Amino acid sequence: MTSPTPAERARERLTAIQDRICQAIEAIDGGRFAEDAWQREPSPAGAPLSLTGGGRTRVLKDGGVFEQAGIGFSDVAGSALPASATATAKRQELAGAPFRAMGVSLVFHPRNPYIPTTHLNVRYFEATPRDGDPVWWFGGGFDLTPFYPFDEDAEHWHRTAKAVCDTLQPDAYAEYKRWCDEYFFLKHRDECRGIGGIFYDDLNAPGFDRCLDFTDAVGDGFIEAYRPIVERRRDAEYDTPQREFQLYRRGRYVEFNLVWDRGTLFGLQSGGRTESILMSLPPRVRFEYGYTPEPGSPEARLADYLKPRDWV
Repeated sequence: MTSPTPAERARERLTAIQDRICQAIEAIDGGRFAEDAWQREPSPAGAPLSLTGGGRTRVLKDGGVFEQAGIGFSDVAGSALPASATATAKRQELAGAPFRAMGVSLVFHPRNPYIPTTHLNVRYFEATPRDGDPVWWFGGGFDLTPFYPFDEDAEHWHRTAKAVCDTLQPDAYAEYKRWCDEYFFLKHRDECRGIGGIFYDDLNAPGFDRCLDFTDAVGDGFIEAYRPIVERRRDAEYDTPQREFQLYRRGRYVEFNLVWDRGTLFGLQSGGRTESILMSLPPRVRFEYGYTPEPGSPEARLADYLKPRDWV
């Protein structure tokens, strides 16, 4: 029997991660994800990029905890790797090479303002440069965006992230935390998107098997990091002012995803499925010109958390 290819092994692990996270969130929420399986139509003749593939987008709406929780898996192949996929990778020369990309990406928007919004992505790429051998790498990470932050939540989040990174190598957490702080940063606002987590790209040095196992560890570590925070905050009482502040701060999430996020850019530049790419946006959000929280208020306190901090 023929052994599975690296891409087939990566696909099996990634879809299993999606399944495990969905099961964990359904157990917390009480609701169910609706699945939208999709297949990309062949690109028209003369299109600048020929793209094939498909995926499954799962969304839980109006649940017991989550106003919207979206988690998608996609597996696509294209004729030319967009520059956004190698913007921070070591192999800039791969831009324009035929590629295959697959991954799981999620953003969960809870209804209660005291539960943080969160994001995870784990992905696998293959590219074949002209006159060169195929190249593969992994990337991913997870981060947390609270509106009313609690130190014990941030410390638990980062301790769990460090434990995940320690399975790869001793200095991985310090490197990946710094990378996360730098990546999830709104330059036009001069603030971090939240309290960070871990972020990595171009990972292949430990070898395929270890990278694959680390991908599993990131997916499972995300559940271990997020579930206790949700359980601690899900019954916190709130009123209209807290809800309005949450909706206002969700606007920052929209700004980052549409202006700075490389995953969004890659999806759109590669001709991906727009509905699945933009499922990360919150279902409700508000913008307010010149909003300034009252000094000394819980809302003003958030600013102290939107800069890199050592949580471990």
